[in-house]
Amino acid sequence: MNFFRGVMGGQAAGPQPSGAETIQKLCDRVASSTLLEDRRDAVRALKSLSKKYRMEVGTQAMDHLINILQTDRSDSEILGYALDTLYNIICNDEEEEQDESEDENAQKQADDLGVQFTDTFIQDPEHVTLLLTLLEEFDFHVRWPGVKLLTALLKNQGVQVQGIILVSPMGVSRLMDLLADSREVIRNDGLLLLQQLTKSNAAIQKIVAFENAFERLLDIITEEGSSDGGIVVEDCLLLLLNLLKNNSSNQNFFKEGSYIQRMKPWFEVGDDNSGWSAQKVTNLHLMLQLVRVMVSPVNSPGATASCQKSMYQCGLLQQLCTILMATGVPADILTETINTVSEVIRGSQVNQDYFASVNAPSNPPRPAIVVLLMSMVNERQPFVLRCAVLYCFQCFLYKNQKGQGEIVATLLPSTIDANSISAGQLLCGGLFSADSLSNWCAAVALAHALQDNLTQKEQLLRVQLATSLGKPPVSLLQQCTNILSQGSKVQTRVGLLMLLCTWISNCPIAVTHFLHNQENVPFLTAQISENLGEDERLVQGLCALLLGICIYYNDNSLENYTKEKLKQLIEKRIGKENFVEKLGFITKHELYSRAAQKPQPVFPSPEQMLFDHEFTKLVKELEGMITKAVHKSSEEEKKEEEVKKTLEQHDNIVTQYKELIREQDAQIQELKEQVSSMASQTEQMQTTITQQVSQIQQHKDQYNILKLKLGKDNQSQGDGSQMNGLQTEELTQLREEMEELRKQHTLLQSQLGDKDALINTLRSEMSQTAEGSAAGSDNTELLKELEALRSQVQSQSAEINQMKTERQELLRRAEAGSSDAAPSSDGSLDAAKMAELESRLAALTTDTERLKGEAKSSSESRAELEQQLASVNSTVAILQTEKAKLQTEVQESKKEQDDLLMLLADQDQKIHSLKQKLKELGETVDDEDDLDARDQTDDDEEEEDDDED
Repeated sequence: MNFFRGVMGGQAAGPQPSGAETIQKLCDRVASSTLLEDRRDAVRALKSLSKKYRMEVGTQAMDHLINILQTDRSDSEILGYALDTLYNIICNDEEEEQDESEDENAQKQADDLGVQFTDTFIQDPEHVTLLLTLLEEFDFHVRWPGVKLLTALLKNQGVQVQGIILVSPMGVSRLMDLLADSREVIRNDGLLLLQQLTKSNAAIQKIVAFENAFERLLDIITEEGSSDGGIVVEDCLLLLLNLLKNNSSNQNFFKEGSYIQRMKPWFEVGDDNSGWSAQKVTNLHLMLQLVRVMVSPVNSPGATASCQKSMYQCGLLQQLCTILMATGVPADILTETINTVSEVIRGSQVNQDYFASVNAPSNPPRPAIVVLLMSMVNERQPFVLRCAVLYCFQCFLYKNQKGQGEIVATLLPSTIDANSISAGQLLCGGLFSADSLSNWCAAVALAHALQDNLTQKEQLLRVQLATSLGKPPVSLLQQCTNILSQGSKVQTRVGLLMLLCTWISNCPIAVTHFLHNQENVPFLTAQISENLGEDERLVQGLCALLLGICIYYNDNSLENYTKEKLKQLIEKRIGKENFVEKLGFITKHELYSRAAQKPQPVFPSPEQMLFDHEFTKLVKELEGMITKAVHKSSEEEKKEEEVKKTLEQHDNIVTQYKELIREQDAQIQELKEQVSSMASQTEQMQTTITQQVSQIQQHKDQYNILKLKLGKDNQSQGDGSQMNGLQTEELTQLREEMEELRKQHTLLQSQLGDKDALINTLRSEMSQTAEGSAAGSDNTELLKELEALRSQVQSQSAEINQMKTERQELLRRAEAGSSDAAPSSDGSLDAAKMAELESRLAALTTDTERLKGEAKSSSESRAELEQQLASVNSTVAILQTEKAKLQTEVQESKKEQDDLLMLLADQDQKIHSLKQKLKELGETVDDEDDLDARDQTDDDEEEEDDDED
C-alpha cells in the first residue's frame, strides 16, 4: 500500500514518476495481482487518472479493463470502476466542457481521440456483447456506468455499434428493459441510449417498436405531466420521433395500436396561457412534430388519410383548432400549430369541412379562415407565421372543390356583404396592396382556389373591381395585367404571372378574355424580347409561359390572335429559339428547384419567396407542350386534330366493347347463380334417392324373410293364410310403386326426346344464323369462328345422342337383369332427373329466344355480330355443362346397377348356403325352379283374385 500512497499524493523520497510511468505500474498491478482488493485499488486509481491522462490510460489500460470485465464478474465494485474508466476515455462530453474556450482544432483532436478508442473497443464485437450482458446486472454501480458507456460508443461510432447490437441475441430487448427500471437515473439515461440506438436504423426502430416501446413511452410522458413535464418528456418525444419518422411500418403500428387517441390530452393547454416555460414550449413543439410525422405529405396517401380520419374522430383536430384560436399562445407554438392543422386537413374532405366551420372567439364570430388570412396580408406579422397561414390555406383548398367554390363565391357580386370582411375581399386587398410579400401570398392563395377547377376559373372572370370613384369597374383579370404593365417589384410580378398562368391554363374562355385586351400580347412580346438583367430573366420566362399558354389553349375564336398568328408574331418579334430559351430559364432557377421539393413554403427570407410548389408542377407539365406547339406547323396541327378525332372514335368503340363485356359478365353471373341453385337441388335429390334406396332395401329384406317363412311354416292353414295374406299385401304395394315408377320413367323419356328435338332445332337455327351473318360480312376471321362453332355444336350433339343411347341400353339391362326393386330405384332417379331437365329446358328455351333475336340483328353491324358470337359461346358452354352432367348421370346409373347386381349376387349366395345347411340337417328343400314355379303360381292366383275383386 505504500506504493499507492506514493501514487495518490503521499510524500515519497526521490523524484516523482511521470503520469505514463504511474499508469504503466498500475496496469502491471491490475494484470499481476492475485488479490481482488489490490486489483480493485489499482482500477480505482486508473479511474482517477483517466480524465487528466486520457490518452495514456486509453492506450495502456483498455485491454486490462476489458479483461477485468470478463474475469471479475462477481465483484460489482471493480466492475463499476472499470466501466467508469472506459467511459472517461471514450466519452467526449467532458472534453467539450473543458475546451469551450479553446480553438476548434483542439476540440477536433479530442473528438478524434474518442472515436479512436471506440474503434479499438468495438474491434472485437464480443466486447459490445459483454457490455450488453453486464447491463442485466441490477446493481446500480454496474448498470448505470454500463448505460453511459454504451451511449458514448453509439455517439462515436453509431452505425458499427448498431450492427453489433442488431445481431446480438436479445440485444435490443435488454436495452428496452432499462425503461422499466425503478431508478429514474437509469431510466432517463436509458432513454438517451435508445435515442442514439434508433437513429437512422429502420430495423432497430421496428424491433424497439414491437418491444412495446410506444406503450412505455406514452406512460412515462403521462406520469411526467405531458406538456408540463420536464426534460424526461422531451427525451421521450425525441425517441418517439426517431421511431416514427420515415418509418411507415412503425407509423401503421402506432395508428393500429390506437396511440393517436392518447395524444389528444397533450394539447389541452387550458385557458390560462400566460407563463409558458421554455421546457413546455419545447415539449409542445415536439408533440406537434409527432402529429405532423403521422400525416406528412411524403407518407403514402392511404396511410395519411387513415391517420387524418383517426385524428378527427378522436377530437385531436378539434383540440388543435382550439389552440389555433386561443389567446396568449407563443408565436412559435402558434406557427407550428398552424402547420400541423394544415397537414391534418390536407386532402381530407371531412377535416376540411370541419376547419371551414371553425369560428374565432370574437364578437361577432368570424371564420378561422378569415382571421388567418388577415394575418397573412398583414405586413407587421412575423414572416414564418405568414408562410404558415399560406400553407394552411393551400392545404384547405387541396383537392377541395367545395372549398374553392366557397372562396371564389365571396368575390362574386351577388354574394358580397358590405357589413363583413370575407376571404375574397382580403385576398383582393392583399393582391393590390403596397407590400410585395402580401401581393405574392394573395396571388398564390387565389391561384390555389382555381387549381384544377375549370368551373371556378370561369366564375372568376365575372369578378369586377372598382378601382376609383367615377371610373367604370374593371375585371379582376384586367386589373392584374394593368399592375403587371406598371412595372412593380419582381416578387409582385412573379406572383401575378403565376396567378394568370394558373387561371388561363386549360380554360379557353379565360384565354379569349385575356387576348381580348389589345394591350396584353404586345406587352408580353416586349417583355420577352428585351435584354434585361438577371432578376428580370425570371419575369421574362413567366411571360413566355403565359404567352405559350395563350397559344396552346387557344380556341381560335379571335381572328387577330389565332394560334397561327401568335406563332408568327413570336417568330418575327422574338424568335422561336429565343422564346424557348427564355421559357426554359424558369426550371433552371435555384428557387424553382427548392420550391419543387415539398408542398410547405419554407424560405430563409421574404425576398426568396418566388415560386409555389403546385405551380412548379404546372410548369413541368406545360413546358414541353408549349415548346412543341410553338415549333409545329399548321399542317401538323391539322394532322394532330385528325388523330384526336380518330382516337375519340376509337375510344367510343372501346366504350361499346366495355359495355358489351359488362352485359356478358352480368349474364355469366346469372348463369353461375343458376348452376349453384341447380347444384343445391341435385344434392337434395341425391338425399331423396338415398332414402328411397334404403326403403327398397328394407322391402327386399322383408320379402326374402317372407319367402323363407313360407317355405318352412306349413303346419297350419290359418297360419299359412295369415302369412300369405301379409306377403300378398307387401307384394301388391311393391307392384303399385313399380307401376308408378314405370309411368314416370316413360314420361321422362318422352320429355327427354322433346328436349333433344329442341336442342337440334336450336343448333340448326344457330347454324343458319351464323351462316347468314357470315355471308353478309366480309370478315374471314368471323367465318372461321362460325365454322368452328358449328363443328363444336355438332360434335356435342353427337356426344349427347351417344350418351342417350348408352342410357337407354343401361335402362334396358336394368329392367332385364335386376329384381323388382331395381325399376323402383331407377324410376325415382328418373323422376328426380325429370324435374332437373324441366328447369334446364326452360333455361334453354330462354336462351333460344335470345339467340333468335340476336340472329335477326346480326347483319346490322360488326359489334352486334360479335355479341351474337359471345351469346353462341355461352350456349356452347351450357351444352358442355349439359354433356358433363349427362356423363355424370350415366356413371351414377352404372354405379347403381353394379351395386344392385352385387347385392343380388350376395343374396343368391346366402340362399344357396342356407339351402346347403338345410340339406345337411336333413330337411327337404325345394329346388330353385320349383320355388320359381310356385311363386309364379301364387302370382297368377293373386292376379285372378284381383281381377275378380
